[in-house]
Amino acid sequence: MTGLTLALTRSSLSRRVAAASVPTRIMTNTAHSSPLSTPRALARLLPFARPVLPRLILGAVSALVASLLALTIPLVLEVVVRGPIASGDFAQIAWGSALILALGLAEALMVWLRRWFVLGPATKVEYDLRQTFYARLQRLPVSFHDRWQSGQLLSRMMQDISMLRRWMAFGIVLLVVNVITIVVGTALLFRWHWLLGTIFLVCSAPLWYAGYRFEKSYGSLARQSQDQAGDLATSVEESVHGIRVLKAFGRGKHALQKFARQAESLRETELSKARAVGWIWFWLVILPDIAFALCLGAGIYLTALGQLQPSELIAFFAMATVLRWPMESIGFLFSFLLDARTATDRIFEVFDEENTITDPAEPQTIETPRGRLAFEDVHFRYQDAATRERDVLDGVDLVLRPGETMALVGLTGSGKTTLTTLPTRLYDVTAGRVTLDDVDVRDLSLAELRAHIGMAFEDATLFSQTVRENVLIGREDLVPGSPEAEIVLREALAVAQAAFVDDLPDGVDTTIGEEGLSLSGGQRQRLALARAVAARPAVLVLDDPLSALDVDTEALVEDALREVLHSTTALVVAHRPSTVMLADRVALLEAGRITAVGTHSELLRTSEHYRHVISSLEDAEREGRQLAEFDDDLKPRELRSEADASTQEPTEVTL
Repeated sequence: MTGLTLALTRSSLSRRVAAASVPTRIMTNTAHSSPLSTPRALARLLPFARPVLPRLILGAVSALVASLLALTIPLVLEVVVRGPIASGDFAQIAWGSALILALGLAEALMVWLRRWFVLGPATKVEYDLRQTFYARLQRLPVSFHDRWQSGQLLSRMMQDISMLRRWMAFGIVLLVVNVITIVVGTALLFRWHWLLGTIFLVCSAPLWYAGYRFEKSYGSLARQSQDQAGDLATSVEESVHGIRVLKAFGRGKHALQKFARQAESLRETELSKARAVGWIWFWLVILPDIAFALCLGAGIYLTALGQLQPSELIAFFAMATVLRWPMESIGFLFSFLLDARTATDRIFEVFDEENTITDPAEPQTIETPRGRLAFEDVHFRYQDAATRERDVLDGVDLVLRPGETMALVGLTGSGKTTLTTLPTRLYDVTAGRVTLDDVDVRDLSLAELRAHIGMAFEDATLFSQTVRENVLIGREDLVPGSPEAEIVLREALAVAQAAFVDDLPDGVDTTIGEEGLSLSGGQRQRLALARAVAARPAVLVLDDPLSALDVDTEALVEDALREVLHSTTALVVAHRPSTVMLADRVALLEAGRITAVGTHSELLRTSEHYRHVISSLEDAEREGRQLAEFDDDLKPRELRSEADASTQEPTEVTL
């Protein structure tokens, strides 16, 4: 158990060290709204709704016609009660009943047309919003993703956009139509007697004040609830991805307690929302009932005085009954409106984020890349690191000659990983420049730049796709299944010593699990390395891509890489002395600056700090080997080390 714990601790620390130089400002669930009014905030959706606006308008017209037909029924009922029923003419009663039935059927048809008109366009707007949102996430720089929780983005992508679809198909149409229905219906109430209409109108007036109070309280609660739902989604995602660590350290209960606290906070917010909605519903129900009672008393009194006919009183209450549901629905539709406004604010927070990594207005091109990579007085400071005493990179000057392999070494925190993110513009330099074949990388289009420079990271990330799709992800020029694609695939797998893929259930067509966690760490790294090799870039940036490999496999990969790298410029972050041996020259990074460049033997002779770095790398490598041997002696076979697992037949592949 001790060996397992130490192994997990080392794995966890290695990932933390890799990201230690990247300060993050995680988005919190602080509730806030945009300074725009609700109509202006929702008007930002107009560009997405404009293509389908005609059908949405037709849906609203259908709903309005349905409501007007409903308002017509009391008028017909008055005529039927005053004439045929009073005279006992059964033929006229039948015709009156048939007319009321026809109006009801026409109303039902309009309701069906309303749904037919709006459902398709609403889903089209949802589709376009989701596509645009995802494309925006892809374009935004890595610094944006450093600051934002993935759960917050996921809740916006799924929950908020779905809410807007329901609001467009249902909420906005019914809100507009019901408000018009209430206005028209209330005006018609004055048709029978001004006193009855006045009573009904006066009793409805407090609803406007209640609505004002409701907007103030419910708006902030809606924002808080949706942000808390995003935090909860983040917790679930982190727990699922880190399930191995939680189980190994017995922290499942701790994670559950944290989740329970967040879920309880969300529950309390939802209860507060429910209380706010309940309060507005109370007034929406009680005030019409009070109006009904007062109008009934006044109507009986006016009838007794002969100022109102019984047929008119019946028609008045029929009309008031028709208005009952539109009035009661206003509370629900108003809360729906505020939810939609909050969802719009949350989505446009992402759309409004500034994208600092963009294509130049007039991009240059490199017809035949030679692979000369240069860092010229490069400074870099993370945008949230204004209080740092110095830049992470503080004047780096380094030139990689075409076809040269350069190893980058330095102590933890010296800025090695940060330096590797600059050639492909995952981040942009704060000062100075990075050039490829004497062209500033900021003057190249991102597509061309990233076609010329490939990367392989220490923390290999794979996708829930087949092995073939993962390895060839950077080769859009290849036709899947073509002979050329198969040759490139096999060559890349051979370089990465990834022959284990042929033993998978479906070979290279095996679908691996989420993030490749069904494979061992060494297997994931080899596939990630194969992916970088398959791209065949002019420059290859490798951030310690062999850290999870056992010594024998690493030696085989290094031998194969020498064949590949003889014509490719390579910048390799080295955490093992054996990786340093792969390089033509070595660059020593110290406190954000390159302090020495030369061959391994030259730096051993001339640089005391280099000798210290190499000594620390040797100690770390020796400790890792001893730990692996210790684990192999103590652990049962099913808990063998990840390095050994990478050479065994895989048993945890998701089909």
